[in-house]
Amino acid sequence: MFFVSCFLLGGKIVLVHTQSRVFLCLSHTHSISLSLSLSLSLSLSLSAVSFVDCGRGSGLRFESGDPADFRIGADGTVYAARTLHLSERKGQSLKIRMKDAEAQEVWLTHVKAGREGENRRPSVPPASVVVGGDGSVSRVKRDWVIPPINVPENSRGQFPEELVKIRSDRDKINTLRYSVTGPGADQTPTGLFIIDPITGQLSVTKPLDREQISNFHLRAHAVDINGNQMENPIDIVINVIDMNDNRPEFSHQIWNGTVDEGAKPGSFVMTVTAQDKDDPNTANGMLRYKILSQSPESPSTNMFTINNKTGKIITVAAGLDREKVSQYTLIIQATDMEGNPMYGLSNTATAIIRLLDVNDNAPEFTRETFHGEVPENRVNVIVTNLTVTDKDKPGTPAWNAVYRITSGDPTGRFSIPTDPTTNEGLITVVKPIDFEMSHLYTLIVVAENEVPLVGGIHRTRQSTATISIRIIDVNESPNFDPNPKQVKLDEGLPAGSTLTTFTAHDPDRQGQSIRYSKLFDPANWLEIDPNSGRISTITLLDRESPYVRNNLYNATFMASDNGIPPASGTGTLQIYLLDINDNAPRVFPREAEVCERPEPNAINITAVDGDLSPNAGPFAFELAIRPSDVRRNWTLTRLSGEYVQLSLKIGYLHSGVYEVPILITDSGNLPMANTSYLRVKVCQCDHHGDCVDMERIMAAGLGTGAIIAILICIIILLVLVLLFVMWMKRRDKERQAKQLLIDPEDDVRDNILKYDEEGGGEEDQDYDLSQLQQPDTLEHDLVKPVGIRRLDERPLHPEPSYPLRSAAPHPGDIGDFIHEGLKAADTDPTAPPYDSLLVFDYEGSGSTAGSLSSLHSSSSGGDQDYDYLSEWGPRFRKLADMYGGNDD
Repeated sequence: MFFVSCFLLGGKIVLVHTQSRVFLCLSHTHSISLSLSLSLSLSLSLSAVSFVDCGRGSGLRFESGDPADFRIGADGTVYAARTLHLSERKGQSLKIRMKDAEAQEVWLTHVKAGREGENRRPSVPPASVVVGGDGSVSRVKRDWVIPPINVPENSRGQFPEELVKIRSDRDKINTLRYSVTGPGADQTPTGLFIIDPITGQLSVTKPLDREQISNFHLRAHAVDINGNQMENPIDIVINVIDMNDNRPEFSHQIWNGTVDEGAKPGSFVMTVTAQDKDDPNTANGMLRYKILSQSPESPSTNMFTINNKTGKIITVAAGLDREKVSQYTLIIQATDMEGNPMYGLSNTATAIIRLLDVNDNAPEFTRETFHGEVPENRVNVIVTNLTVTDKDKPGTPAWNAVYRITSGDPTGRFSIPTDPTTNEGLITVVKPIDFEMSHLYTLIVVAENEVPLVGGIHRTRQSTATISIRIIDVNESPNFDPNPKQVKLDEGLPAGSTLTTFTAHDPDRQGQSIRYSKLFDPANWLEIDPNSGRISTITLLDRESPYVRNNLYNATFMASDNGIPPASGTGTLQIYLLDINDNAPRVFPREAEVCERPEPNAINITAVDGDLSPNAGPFAFELAIRPSDVRRNWTLTRLSGEYVQLSLKIGYLHSGVYEVPILITDSGNLPMANTSYLRVKVCQCDHHGDCVDMERIMAAGLGTGAIIAILICIIILLVLVLLFVMWMKRRDKERQAKQLLIDPEDDVRDNILKYDEEGGGEEDQDYDLSQLQQPDTLEHDLVKPVGIRRLDERPLHPEPSYPLRSAAPHPGDIGDFIHEGLKAADTDPTAPPYDSLLVFDYEGSGSTAGSLSSLHSSSSGGDQDYDYLSEWGPRFRKLADMYGGNDD
């Protein structure tokens, strides 16, 4: 069985088991209730068990749970009040209560009676006691449960510091080894706790921090030297006792809150909070809040209070006035240890409380009377500015002023908008004011805010003002009445006729003369007398004039006075012209088309008349008598009062353009007649009755210029096609000429290569020029190996590979080939020289082909006879002169 001895650690509870005394060393900082069952040897006489308070002094008071059987002395010694038998106390324990009167701490323990000489080692839970027939008592073995060990954090003792000693009762028989496992021992964080493997002494190696790990769970093991487990592992719980080693920390260093000015006491403002890393279940983590200072201290030093537990700030006094103090600054302190100023740690934060503006101040005019003046007939003119003062916060509805006219403006000629920047009232004229009607206006104006005043605030006298506005007389323009003026007249009124008198009046009261003039007369028909305003005509009035719209002719006149400065006004005269029959009708349309034969169509025609009904239609149509062929060729058929049909009277009429005179008479009271000519085109028609000749095409929209352009395009296309055909024929002839130069029985590709690009000469060609000579006549140093190229050659194409053929029988074969090609070229006048011969224009040195003399012999070019070239024709005569002549 394990036995545990406990020792004093930092003032916490430590148990030391002795024969007759139990030492309870009590903590001075924590209240702990402990239930401890002890099997003690207690005689049936007056033996005692003493409790020692470890220096607590006389502050402890002991109480017995069974005062009839046990009593406790002032020094903590327990006495048997009478002679007791073990059988009487079987299964019972004595409850002992200890209380510290100063610290208000209470401890509780249990003492169980046992036979003297029995083992006095503490065991929790207690070992069962079995009573024999002879009254003897024996203990049943049970595993120990070690109470939690409390270790204060941040200990400054000597390390390693002993915590508890573990021992098994089997160490008397075998040599045992003790060990502990778990976090803090062999698991992270390792090395915090160690145990002496021989003595079983458990120690801590360095200070603990509760804020990192608040408790440790270890397991103690006991094994023999062979590693065999001798005891069941026991659990050891080590609680890290919190110490006040952390200051409170506010969530924010600066807190912002708001409250309405004039708020009643008890109004909520804001809540500040702080946190403490210490144990919140102990006084170390229990915070209390306090207001250290208030700035400014107006109107009193305690305008706010704070709930010391929750941090809730409320108003505590009345008199918050934003216009006097707009913002308060509070220094808030949070202290742990339940606010104990001696032992607690504290921290501070700043709370800024801003007062919200309410409308507790009415706007006040800076003066009781304002003056202004405005010219008559002017609108949207600012007369004067009304200035007010308001102690509320600028830009808020409690500061923004609204002006209202209460009297003096029954017709609504003034308005007072507010300048949003200056809060001034702008008296503005919104309707014209006539000086002749009123010279002076006196307005009563009230200034208010956009929001009403709060309760209990009264409007001041300065919220009302009087505004005096003087009207300035100006020279007003003469007015035509009525304007516009309309008169009705028959058209055709002769020049010099009087139409009407168009006059204006001056609204000014002083006498002024008015003169008239014409301002706008588009047809120049009228004139006006400058003094009387009488309007007369200067030419004939024509309703059919393009200046007349809907029978109305508009003219504008101006009237000017002689005021200072002069003023003028305009008026419009509308002349409504009545129609008379002054226009003869004419045929419509003016041009038409008919077929050479009367079938299958005819022409429907009508007439147009510039006059209106009844001076226009219905019309009477009649063919003219002259010329005589008109009535012989044409006939008119009446369709209605507006239309007639013109058609051929004869069976056939040659194509052409004919002028057909038609006499048309209108229906006026005095009818007017007119002979109008209809231009008729007679043309050939298809079975649909449509013209099909060129004139019809031209009439459809194609003019002479367009037709000529089309013909020119067609001719150009034909010429291009012809040139292309000629070029193709010439190309075929050139191909035939080339074929004449090639022996059909010979594969020319094996002997002659075509050079058809301009490059760096023969060295720029990847050809084996030795093929131009007989293989048996080539020197070894002139033969170019297959696949070998000059360094400056370009790899344009892979080298051509042709089948090998037998060597030519004689070098003269190539000469015969050249002669045949030359003959073909001389006989073909269309073949250019390059169709037969290759031109070698390489300039330089190092040619692998050698000179042309290699065609006949391997000798040098100086020994070659070139005179025979002159026999090849005029094309080679120049070469014969260059190489065949003498040295001269």
